[in-house]
Amino acid sequence: MPDAPILRLALPSPLRRLFDYRAPAGVPRAALQPGVRLRVPFGRREIIGVLVEVTDKSDVPADKLKPALELLDSRPPLPPSLFKLCLWTAQYYQHSLGDTLSWALPVLLRQGEPAEARQERFWHVAPGASLDDPRLARAPRQRQALATLAQHPHGVAHQLLSQLQLNKDSLDILLEKGLARVEVRRHVPSDRHGPLLAQPELPLNPEQRAAFDAVHASFGSFNALLLAGVTGSGKTEVYLQLIRQTLEAGKQALVLIPEINLGPQTLERFSRRFNARIALLHSAVNDRERLDAWLAARDGEADIVIGTRSALFTPLKNPGLIIIDEEHDASYKQQEGLRYHARDLALVRARQENIPILLGSATPSLESLQNAHAGRYGLLRLTQRAGGAKQPRFLRLDVKSLPLDSGISMPLQQAIAQTLAAGQQVLVFLNRRGFAPTLLCHDCGWISQCPRCDARMTLHQRFNELRCHHCGHTQRQPSCCPDCSRVDLRPVGAGTERAEERLAILFPKTQVLRIDRDSTSRKDAMDKLFSTIQRGEPCILVGTQMLAKGHHFPRVTLVAILDADGGLFSADFRASERMAQLIVQVAGRAGRAEEPGKVIIQTHLAEHPLLVQLTEQGYFAFADQALSERRAAGLPPFAHLALLRAEAHKPGQAEDFLDSACTEAEQQLAEMGLNGVELLGPVPAPMERRAGRYRAQLLLQANARAPLHRLLTPWSQALEQLPGGRAVRWSLDVDPIDLF
Repeated sequence: MPDAPILRLALPSPLRRLFDYRAPAGVPRAALQPGVRLRVPFGRREIIGVLVEVTDKSDVPADKLKPALELLDSRPPLPPSLFKLCLWTAQYYQHSLGDTLSWALPVLLRQGEPAEARQERFWHVAPGASLDDPRLARAPRQRQALATLAQHPHGVAHQLLSQLQLNKDSLDILLEKGLARVEVRRHVPSDRHGPLLAQPELPLNPEQRAAFDAVHASFGSFNALLLAGVTGSGKTEVYLQLIRQTLEAGKQALVLIPEINLGPQTLERFSRRFNARIALLHSAVNDRERLDAWLAARDGEADIVIGTRSALFTPLKNPGLIIIDEEHDASYKQQEGLRYHARDLALVRARQENIPILLGSATPSLESLQNAHAGRYGLLRLTQRAGGAKQPRFLRLDVKSLPLDSGISMPLQQAIAQTLAAGQQVLVFLNRRGFAPTLLCHDCGWISQCPRCDARMTLHQRFNELRCHHCGHTQRQPSCCPDCSRVDLRPVGAGTERAEERLAILFPKTQVLRIDRDSTSRKDAMDKLFSTIQRGEPCILVGTQMLAKGHHFPRVTLVAILDADGGLFSADFRASERMAQLIVQVAGRAGRAEEPGKVIIQTHLAEHPLLVQLTEQGYFAFADQALSERRAAGLPPFAHLALLRAEAHKPGQAEDFLDSACTEAEQQLAEMGLNGVELLGPVPAPMERRAGRYRAQLLLQANARAPLHRLLTPWSQALEQLPGGRAVRWSLDVDPIDLF
């Protein structure tokens, strides 16, 4: 038996295996608990690994095993339930465990920072120190610093030195002279104070009360419930009152939101309602703040955790409720690295924690609706808008023979003018950033093509450049055609910049606000735009799908959708579902207060069955029809998919790798005797060349989940050994939400 036990560690590496090390010298075996972090040598680097198990045997010869360098934790940073969730996640999504654990940990913990609340330094006057000390006679700055410290008997926090005009050098000299001392205290978030409610709750209507009662009855046990409420039906009020019950029971609530830009708005609403400790977690929070919030939640010092998809991995000392707002949103699916779906994983976590989970949406995903129809979720419906507000009225505007001015028809211009004249606000929706989707030479037909992708470059006139929205390539806008040298270059189509520019000309006395990724990239830009909107003065909002999600604009009474035809003829089977959700969500911004709302949809296909059904019968009629079509076609949610993507620098390399992968899968299916798994492809990706790489894909489709996953585990291990694997980059996407 070796002197030191052998540690099996998960390292942040794409390799689906564990790595063996000897225990660090002098560390007792009892301290080596699964989940603790250790610093280890890896090649020429030192990295942080997570202990999975301790054993006395290894396949690696004892003299080849390196010792771990340092044990970083006295207890595992992740509680056992979250560690178990990470094990499940790595196995289900066929991803390396080390990489999965890295996703679950804040950046600073991945870098080896202590998993404890930060220590704060406080400066004090040393016992017996006096301003009359002769050593200060010729040191006026030191004397002044000591006098300032004396005015703060509880100490001065290090980060407040500059505010009190205290010089760090002077304090260091006082420390050397023994006239000042430094006390290190653990950072403790402020305690909850006063009554829990900072403002009174709104009365619930009968439908809201029924939904509240159904979830409240599930407290203390696992139950999945789908809250399908029309836009403006008061879903958030139901969330808030359920969270109040959760906090009163001494538990914590986790609330997931789809987008960063919803964070400040959600935080403000929760802060106004509760005297509670709220932690906000998303990618715009800096690493130190994120770690502090993560630790506060783990130690029970945060009552409510609000965050985007990665916040799902936040540990909670006393979990009581999980809420997924806008559960249909594609932003919950991670598209790089660990390709998990936060909504689906949240259900697994809620089951493991034995707590209820509430999924809310005005336009539930077809997967969630089918789960509700099958009895796996409870279905709660809110069919009326809260406060007596009426549902908006839809108008399909056929623009086949109408001239379009930067994408805006004359009838729409007149409707906008009438709305503004009534002192109300208008939302113009166009899901294309930039000035125009492409630049065209009117003489020879040249089109601004991306040199690295099979895609056209978008004109961003404000920056005088062409941008590819797929790979990020940019170049200056040409002054003449690169092919024929003529100067008649014309922007084709309309983006948000072009619509903004034209609306500002058409309505010169009205403020036009553009809300897209470009206009909100600066810090606080979104807050400033929203504060302008909330003032209620007549204005025109022009934006992309960022405007569609959960925002409350009480003065918007007209929503204009400039181009509704994009999702009607896509190769992606989910395109119609996404388009229907987007139209309903954008339409839901209209008429949320006293004034009735109107939605004008510009389309060249005004009698298309999908548009007619959606606007006349509503989203749930569309969803029932779409589900019956999916069932007949054997598509999700009535089938289960996995997509193997590959990309390479040379044409044909990705297909060659996928051919080998397909052969391997067929052999394993035959050996295991598995039926019901179909291999489709390999085929080039719909956009074959992207960012200079040639892409292809192989789709696995199964009528049941079990045989598909029985194949995926040994198959993914075999893929790592395929000879062509070194020449390509490949990834396996389990439950993909797009096939691009």
